[in-house]
Amino acid sequence: MSRTRTRFRSAATPNPNPNLDPDQGAARPEVAGRHRLSPRLRLLACTLAAGTACAGLSAVPASAAGSPPVVSRGVTIPEFYTPPIELPAANGALIRTEALPLGLNIPGLDGRPMPGTATRLMYKSTDSAGKPVAVTGAYIEPSAAWKGSGPRPLVAVASGTMGQGDQCAPSFALQHPLTLNGDTVSVGYEALAIYRILATGAAVVVTDYVGLGATDRLHTYVNRLDQGHALLDAARAARSVPGASVTADSRTGLYGYSQGGGASAAAAELQPSYAPDIPLAGTYSGAPPADLTAVMKGIDGSALAGALAWSINGFAQSDPDLRAVVEANISTTGKAALADASTMCVGDAIFGYGFTKSSKWTTSGTSIGEIIAAEPKARAALDKQRIGTLKPSGPVRLATGVNDDIVPHAQARRLAVDWCRKGGDITYDAVVLPNLGDKILTNHLVPLITDQGEAIGWLADRLAGKPSTSNCWSMPIQP
Repeated sequence: MSRTRTRFRSAATPNPNPNLDPDQGAARPEVAGRHRLSPRLRLLACTLAAGTACAGLSAVPASAAGSPPVVSRGVTIPEFYTPPIELPAANGALIRTEALPLGLNIPGLDGRPMPGTATRLMYKSTDSAGKPVAVTGAYIEPSAAWKGSGPRPLVAVASGTMGQGDQCAPSFALQHPLTLNGDTVSVGYEALAIYRILATGAAVVVTDYVGLGATDRLHTYVNRLDQGHALLDAARAARSVPGASVTADSRTGLYGYSQGGGASAAAAELQPSYAPDIPLAGTYSGAPPADLTAVMKGIDGSALAGALAWSINGFAQSDPDLRAVVEANISTTGKAALADASTMCVGDAIFGYGFTKSSKWTTSGTSIGEIIAAEPKARAALDKQRIGTLKPSGPVRLATGVNDDIVPHAQARRLAVDWCRKGGDITYDAVVLPNLGDKILTNHLVPLITDQGEAIGWLADRLAGKPSTSNCWSMPIQP
């Protein structure tokens, strides 16, 4: 079984990567048993060996020297996902593309595959430290005609939680809807929403987020800036995909649930300053994790407790204050669990760490949430991830299940209140269902399905240019 093993570096350990800020840490935590050096470490090794920079390597893909492929839990990651050492300057600039065979399609009457023709893509974005980063994803040109006014619109889809292993990437799941090999379990559950959006005649671009798929770093799970930037830059990249019918004038929508709901919400807040060139027509944010402190409490001890490990891994990689807390408080057992989780998909995490309490991973027996709450710098680091401090651009539909205890309903509702107070155009929908079982994911997942048709219909109206009507006035009487 091929698994990445993470060893958290102490604050005093020299940074082995000259291309990153020392406070940012390694592009991917030190690993044992991987099948090749990361691109930046390979360049560093060459530099140290030769006593000079290997300038000739900087313009070619990092794996061009014939290194073995990356294997994550028995899945060989295609060479496409290895970023080059040098990246373009512009956010959203395409780095490379290739045809992407969809795992679920049917031949259309006109000979074109349905629901469309897909392209795998890699594009440039900017991470939360202000550094350039390569992000992968997919663009799908729909077979369905666009019957509205103006050019074909675009929906940038932010996937719900898929995991932290590179084999879990949403673009990989479009080609392999079910990955089940005895070492990993990954299900491409977002295909239903994606295909329903394509049926409206809108094109779709899907982001893999920072570090999910791309093999140069760990996925920075629920990082507000990384996710928002990656989603907005995916929309930019879509315009340059060969054969794409979308243009710079195409109305653009953002769509996401759960992790994706947080990403779309963050992107709506960041669009005015980061990507004003995107004509944002509307945003759907379902079950958004807006307050990570509250969300950590929700997932701790739940069926999706592994997601807590993913967030810790990501923030320990990118934030020195949280990394220091991890190093000081996580036990040997906890570090082994974090390393194990770093290559897991959702299915693996449920089977491997479902209902685990984080107190089992700490030296004190205190939960990770309580430890962070007691550390001012760590608490401040999570506070920086709070969504709701900025007014979102354009109309937003925010939906949350009233019994959601994984991404707690109360903090999602508070996001709607925060946005309404800032004058946002907000349509808030509380999804009222009976309690379907505490901590077992049902209260979180069922609203994803029951609300999906209404969510896509609302977004389609925005893409067609229909005005929205805010219901902020009703918040005092909404659950």
